[in-house]
Amino acid sequence: MQPALPIRVLTGPTAAGKTRLALELAESAGCEIVSMDSMAVYRRMDIGTAKPDAAALARIPHHLCDVADPGETFDAHRFCELADRAVAEIRARGREPLFVGGTPLYMMAFFKGMIEGPTADPEFRAALERRERETPGCLHAELGVVDPAAADRIHRNDLRRIVRALEVLHQTGKPISEQQTTFEAESWRVPCRIVALSRDREELHSRVRARTIEMLERGLVEEVRSILDDAGFSNTSSAAIGYRECIDFLRGRYKDLEELRNRIRRSTHKLIRRQTTWLRHLGPQVRWVSPDAPLEDLIDAFESPRC
Repeated sequence: MQPALPIRVLTGPTAAGKTRLALELAESAGCEIVSMDSMAVYRRMDIGTAKPDAAALARIPHHLCDVADPGETFDAHRFCELADRAVAEIRARGREPLFVGGTPLYMMAFFKGMIEGPTADPEFRAALERRERETPGCLHAELGVVDPAAADRIHRNDLRRIVRALEVLHQTGKPISEQQTTFEAESWRVPCRIVALSRDREELHSRVRARTIEMLERGLVEEVRSILDDAGFSNTSSAAIGYRECIDFLRGRYKDLEELRNRIRRSTHKLIRRQTTWLRHLGPQVRWVSPDAPLEDLIDAFESPRC
């Protein structure tokens, strides 16, 4: 039996234009798309996650969209389990997977494996969560002192990851960011070919501005209100950009829709910087391509040798 081909990975910062190119590439190369978006996994979270529409789903099969309810916690372990299953099913049909998305954690977890950190300490976690309830924001502030690199990566509302970072430091004496850096230098578990889309920063910001306006006009606030009125959000789903800002808006923390738009845009700009920085750190493992380049250039980038 011949060894499996390296898996194609199409990534890049938010708003770079991955969706359109992914469809064209999948049709050309006989692929099925595996979503690598940490928030597209949630049902009912449609407007703010830019999920593929009905026309896209009719063109190409998609996997790992709409596999969890907003009230569920969904993590990298579960992503890897479902992604492994999807890859096996796709290849059993004689096709190849194309991973598409911009969530670095999921990409690293699947292609390099999970960092084996210390086991959870329920008492320590409960104490941290109690402090956060008494003084909102105190844990992220503390993380900014003891592990600034981790605090920069983790949003202040992402309590689950903040607690985990403090827990790892408490149990090992080493910042989680240091352990992640060491892990990122190790070999890859699953062979892959990574191509990232590169756009000028001002162009990205312009696309973010237009997309934010469109999401709000399509009813993002109403979508969030509907979920809150039902089972609500989990710690992971509520951390999604656009959703966490709408939650704050509905709780009266922003004065008007203009402030909400600006908050979403600023959060998205920060995400783009983190995504781009992380991809640059991968060095020659990544080939960068303009989203406006011909499809043949994208195909060539996947086929070009890596260092």
